[in-house]
Amino acid sequence: MPIADNTEIQPPKYGLHRMTEKPGTCSLSWPGKEKARELADSHSSYTLQPDPTRSIRFNDVQNLFVEGDNLEVLKLLLPSFESRVKMIYIDPPYNTGGDYVYSDRHDAASEASQNTEGTHSGWLSMMFPRLILARRLLREDGVIFVSIDDNEIHHLRMLMNEVFGEGNFITTIVWEKKSSPQNDARWFSDNHDYILLFARNKQEWRPRLLPRTAESDSRYKNPDDDPRGPWTSSDMSVKTYNIAYDYEITTPSGRKVKPPRGRCWGMPKNSFTTLVNDNRVWFGEKGNNVPRLKRFLSDVKPGITPRTIWRRSEVGDNQEARRHIREIFGDVGVFDTPKPVRLIKRMLQLCTEPSGNDIVLDFFAGSSTTAHAVLELNQEDNGSRQFILVQSPEEVPKKSRARASGFRTVSEIGSERIRRVIASIESENEITNQVQGFRYLAQVRENH
Repeated sequence: MPIADNTEIQPPKYGLHRMTEKPGTCSLSWPGKEKARELADSHSSYTLQPDPTRSIRFNDVQNLFVEGDNLEVLKLLLPSFESRVKMIYIDPPYNTGGDYVYSDRHDAASEASQNTEGTHSGWLSMMFPRLILARRLLREDGVIFVSIDDNEIHHLRMLMNEVFGEGNFITTIVWEKKSSPQNDARWFSDNHDYILLFARNKQEWRPRLLPRTAESDSRYKNPDDDPRGPWTSSDMSVKTYNIAYDYEITTPSGRKVKPPRGRCWGMPKNSFTTLVNDNRVWFGEKGNNVPRLKRFLSDVKPGITPRTIWRRSEVGDNQEARRHIREIFGDVGVFDTPKPVRLIKRMLQLCTEPSGNDIVLDFFAGSSTTAHAVLELNQEDNGSRQFILVQSPEEVPKKSRARASGFRTVSEIGSERIRRVIASIESENEITNQVQGFRYLAQVRENH
């Protein structure tokens, strides 16, 4: 249910989650795993306090920006949002060496190593309880996308198999994150990242078709001016041999053709004759080619089935993302590998209904690209999606350009980006498709 105006979100008063491993199942083990698991089941001593002064139209919107440790915040979101989130996207630290601040000192991470940063066990102890809680927030037809690179993808896949169930794995997406070769690379120039996709319940979820584009429709032509419109052609032969479908065809030019050796036509002769009479067979402009079946654009699906390789030309790359940030802030110089808005919009198009009031969660919010994508896509398709973003008040480096610009923390940058995106949408559009704004909440001690 929606959060009441000007009230604090209270911590849950019950145990959160306990996973049990079935005997004989394959799972990942590391030092400190059990204590990391207990973190997801521990009570939070915090609450979330609304801050209308840092919000935009606090009383009129349901979008949330939460400043706080994402482990605690996920627990605090459960009473209001358990089983309500349609899509989660997270871009966690890739564990490339000291790139995360989630040490969870009171948990098992310190048991794994005296310096948890850069260790596989410390990284797994950080991710495990957060994924457990994230699963509880998902709807039965909800999904989670997780960006990752080669450092932890294999561990992450096993971890998510354990949390979400191996049967709920959907796919691994390969995203082309840059085009320029890294000529100083010691072995290979790395130009891709991965995105793991899991469902809460695979049987309850299907991807939506992606919108058709001019590029995807460009292969449909109409060389014979067929009144049914543009078409493309496909091979009429098939591998599954059937002697009844192995017959000779005479082309309009008089040429005799048979299917390739070991193959046959894809239909009996009487069906082929019907297709010819309906002008659904193409013999080439001179009527002398091997016949091909005409497939009309008007007969295909209204959208495109998603593929597992996402090209930078379709969804953007790191360079495009950095350019967006410079356009909004100037060169704040904090985010090395931000994700492009188009990448997140692709996920939203696959997983959310424009008018479904679907909730989208990102608990490693960073520069708030997810909120940017939600706001922009809502404006484009008259959508009603809602976002929940969580970002810790991690300090930006004291000598950074971001600090010189007046930003003290990453959460300040993320929330300010949302404000500026909203202002941009409102200035560029005489009519906005929904009330633009967000509620700012901060994690505080219960007895503060």
